Amino acid sequence: MKKEFTHINEENNPKMVNVGDKKITKRKATAKATMFLGSEIISHFKSEDIITKKGPVFQTAIISGIQAVKKTSELIPMCHPLLINGTDIDIQIIDSEHIEIICEVSIEGKTGVEMEALTGANIAALTVYDMCKAISQKMVIKEVKLMKKSGGKSDINNE
Repeated sequence: MKKEFTHINEENNPKMVNVGDKKITKRKATAKATMFLGSEIISHFKSEDIITKKGPVFQTAIISGIQAVKKTSELIPMCHPLLINGTDIDIQIIDSEHIEIICEVSIEGKTGVEMEALTGANIAALTVYDMCKAISQKMVIKEVKLMKKSGGKSDINNE
């Protein structure tokens, strides 16, 4: 059976999916962004963060990622506004040149939170870029992907 796009109506116009008849379930999604900072930037870290004139890099990125999760429906037209139960973002240095940003979002609702988790990870990475670009603009947001999703019709585990 060929899958169809859910956000297009019979006239091939955009639509927002009607979730009115879906059951409320516990839903969770986790997204990961891997980012190349380079050894020049990583060398500035003292313990687990850099304090810049703009503030602490990772803490600021975490706050911006949380804000992005809450604003996903304003940024992506077909996303439903959601009452988010919780968002947790963790940023770790994984080697001498890279960091990893993990964004986990949970709700009890009728639709999933994959887009919220992906948006949170992306915006946190962009914030790291913004805060570190004075040292180097060779940074690369290498990969952003959905790692896990649970609740709803199907569970996904891409770890």
